[in-house]
Amino acid sequence: MSNLELNLSQWHGILELDYQKIGDSTQLVKAYSQAPLKIQRSFYPEGKAICHSIILHTAGGIVGGDRLSQKINLQPETQVVLTTPAASKIYRSTGEISQQNIKIDVQENAYLEFIPRESIIFNGAIFSQNIEINLAASGCYLGWEITRFGRTARGETFTQGQWKSCTEIWQNNRPLWIDRQGFIAHEDLLNSPHGLGGQPVIATLTWVGQPISEELIQSIRQLWGQRETSSQAGVTQLISGLLCRYRGNSTQEVIDWFTDVWRLLRQNYTGQLIAKPRVWQI
Repeated sequence: MSNLELNLSQWHGILELDYQKIGDSTQLVKAYSQAPLKIQRSFYPEGKAICHSIILHTAGGIVGGDRLSQKINLQPETQVVLTTPAASKIYRSTGEISQQNIKIDVQENAYLEFIPRESIIFNGAIFSQNIEINLAASGCYLGWEITRFGRTARGETFTQGQWKSCTEIWQNNRPLWIDRQGFIAHEDLLNSPHGLGGQPVIATLTWVGQPISEELIQSIRQLWGQRETSSQAGVTQLISGLLCRYRGNSTQEVIDWFTDVWRLLRQNYTGQLIAKPRVWQI
C-alpha cells in the first residue's frame, strides 16, 4: 500500500435509515447520510412488501481512525433486505483504531435480513465493530458476518494488527445472543486449532426472533453435509433461533452455504422465496 493510502483523511461516516409500511409497501421514509456512507435507491425484486437497500462505502476502504456509525429502524410490519455491493476493505493502520458501530431496531412483526458482503482485514489493520440489535416481541432478524484475514490471493497473512467484533441481540430488554470475538494477530493463533486453524476465513450467521424446530436444524446441517470440502462448520440451536459458524478458506463457499440457509429460513418463516441481491451478480 502506498504512503498516500496510509495518510488518507479520517472519516466520520453516518447513515440513518427508517423504514415504514405504507399500504402494502415497505418504504424508506428517512435516509440521512454523511460521507463516506451512502444508500442507493430502493429496489423491489420481490414485490412491494420487501424493500432491498444497498449500503455504499464511497471511500473504497476503511483506514485507521475512521469512525462509521449506522442506525437502522424498521417500523411495524416492514420487511427489509440490506446488503453491500462488494467486500469491505480494512487497511493497515499506523496505530489508530478504525471503528464501526451499527444499531438496529426491529419493531413488531418486522423482519430484517442484514447480509453484507465479506470484510477483508489487511495485515496490520486495527479494527473494532459493534452491532446491537433490539427486537420487539414479534420482530425477527437474520444477519451474517464474513471475515477474511489477509489478502490471501497475494499470499498475505494477518500476522500484525488486531480485530474485534461484538454482536448483541436483545428482545424485550432481554439478551438473546451476545457474541464477542477478537484477537491480536500472531502466527501461533492463526495456526492453532483453537484459533483460525490455519484458515483465513471465519463467518457467523444468526437468525433470532422465534424458536427453531429440531427438524429445521437438521435440515440446515444437511445443507452443509452435502458439500465436499475440508472447511469446518457447525449449527447450534439458540433459545429463539439458531447460529451457524464457518471456518475455512473460501469466501464464496460460505456465501453459498449461508444463502442456502437464508433461503430455507425465509421459506419457513414467511413462505416466500428469496431474491439474491442483483448487485452480487455484477
